[in-house]
Amino acid sequence: MDIHEYQAKEILANFGVEVPPGALAYSPEQAAYRSREIGGDQWVVKAQIHAGGRGKAGGVKVCQNDSEIQSICEGLFGRKLVTHQTGPEGKGIYRVYVESVVPIEREIYIGFVLDRSSQRIMIVTSAEGGMEIEDISAERPESIVRAIVEPAVGLQDFQCREIAFKLGIEPSLTQRMVRTLQGCYGAFQEYDATMVEINPLVVTGDNRVLALDAKMTFDDNALFRHPQISELRDKSQEDPRESKAADRGLNYVGLDGNIGCIVNGAGLAMATMDTIKLAGGEPANFLDIGGGATPERVAKAFRLVMSDLSVQAVLVNIFAGINRCDWVAEGIVQALREVQVDVPVIVRLAGTNVEEGQKILARSGLPIIRANNLMEAAERAIGAWKSDLSNQQIGEN
Repeated sequence: MDIHEYQAKEILANFGVEVPPGALAYSPEQAAYRSREIGGDQWVVKAQIHAGGRGKAGGVKVCQNDSEIQSICEGLFGRKLVTHQTGPEGKGIYRVYVESVVPIEREIYIGFVLDRSSQRIMIVTSAEGGMEIEDISAERPESIVRAIVEPAVGLQDFQCREIAFKLGIEPSLTQRMVRTLQGCYGAFQEYDATMVEINPLVVTGDNRVLALDAKMTFDDNALFRHPQISELRDKSQEDPRESKAADRGLNYVGLDGNIGCIVNGAGLAMATMDTIKLAGGEPANFLDIGGGATPERVAKAFRLVMSDLSVQAVLVNIFAGINRCDWVAEGIVQALREVQVDVPVIVRLAGTNVEEGQKILARSGLPIIRANNLMEAAERAIGAWKSDLSNQQIGEN
């Protein structure tokens, strides 16, 4: 789960990370009022969306007075901001963050991520802040400093000082850097984050170390332990299909293809998408309905997949281990009688009681296309879609 910049800054500030004065606004008038509350003679207005690259897309503006703030905000609110991370559809702007402008001397990149190879938290930093880490890695790889945190002892102060030294931080600011790194690590650990990023972390002309921007991502599976983090979720920034699936206990990711997938198990779902690609098709989604493929759950999955108007065939791929294929088949039949599905449905069953499951599908009288293996299922899904498309074109002519 992602959160907004202002939310990440509030969390990090509670762990000792210093941030510039700022306030949230939901309207142009409120944004102008916030600037008067903050004080000063220059402010930066930042669109709050779950994506990077806001500055290049026109979502971050420096303003000199109230009227300029109000004018800028009127052009931001309700607009779709398109960045390299949002895709062409963009993300809607419904709130802005007004922040005091600070005198920047230098910019630094700091990121805390889970490193799969070492199975540890890795700290990634660079003296070349203000750029995307991918660009830094490509253009200035020698500037990147990495450190692994040993979970038995946590992040040690000497590691923080070593990072500060490698980044060329002034000795007088080393302790501030230590506090910033320890604050990021503390927030990461406390709230089961999967990423904490400050880009840029700036050293100011008056010798402060400030988080000028911040991002945090959290492990969805750990949110039950952190209700205060769950409450920060902004559904307006999410794919409505993914949001709807999460609310119903389904794991769904929307894609750009036209072959809908209903699968039990994340690994099998990935294999199903790969097989569809191998057979010459394009998957419309990743959908893991989990181990309990009950009729109700299968019906929810069909409704979710059919809510995507680009879906022109549905491939159901179920491997019954703990479940039984006859139970799953009964669920599929019941779901198809409850849900309006007007595209070809291809079902591949494997595992416990597969023969009985196939008989139930055959006796149902429903136009279900059965397959014996995954490649056959993928080929039949693509063939059924193309045949259905040809029939539609003939009917139109």
